[in-house]
Amino acid sequence: MFGRRRRAEEERATAVSKPVSGEESSASARTTGPWDGQDDYPEGERVDLGGLRLPVGPGFEIQLSMTGDQIDGAIVLVEESALQLHAFAAPRRSGIWDEVRAELAREVAAVGGTVTEQDGPFGAELAARVPAQGQASQGAQQGPQPVRYLGVDGPRWFLRAVISGRAAVDPSAAGILEDVVRGTVVIRGDEPMPPREPIQLRLPAEARQAMEQHAAEQAGRQDDLRPFERGPEISEIR
Repeated sequence: MFGRRRRAEEERATAVSKPVSGEESSASARTTGPWDGQDDYPEGERVDLGGLRLPVGPGFEIQLSMTGDQIDGAIVLVEESALQLHAFAAPRRSGIWDEVRAELAREVAAVGGTVTEQDGPFGAELAARVPAQGQASQGAQQGPQPVRYLGVDGPRWFLRAVISGRAAVDPSAAGILEDVVRGTVVIRGDEPMPPREPIQLRLPAEARQAMEQHAAEQAGRQDDLRPFERGPEISEIR
């Protein structure tokens, strides 16, 4: 009787010590970034874009990419290199990088580029050479441009990174942008999202305040110049 009870207790203890899901196993095994917002990630100076928190460094310039009126990606410029980052929702228990990687390879081939799969710091990646934008009108003088496509599957999110410029071929330059990917934090949120839906970003608080202050100052100047007349309207062009 006591032997059976002891064996039952040992089996329960073993079951508790095992991971209960693939998501929890992945989270517990995470030792480097990019990080999930729920991870115990290392502190550092980052720009808060809502869905992404990007590390910053000397000489960094950060731009935002937009689809319609929505901010859906960030671009980090460092000297002669660029890093594009886009975060997407993903299924809870399976990644999508394998599928996305195959799709990217087909797209590169469709525009006349070449692509090779290789091992990188974050696993499988694509090293491609793609026609430069506007190359047809320039008589094909620039030649194919080197690009690296990186992908990381996280818990319910997927982060796609595209490295171009010098860092696509120079390991010393690539290390700076690879560290940006490692230091990035993805804030997925708890709301339901279909797979591959972009995780929306927003302007940093300082930038929003500066834009609001600038708009208020412009409105004040117009009122001072023509207090009883409607001032000119400015249309935003993107």
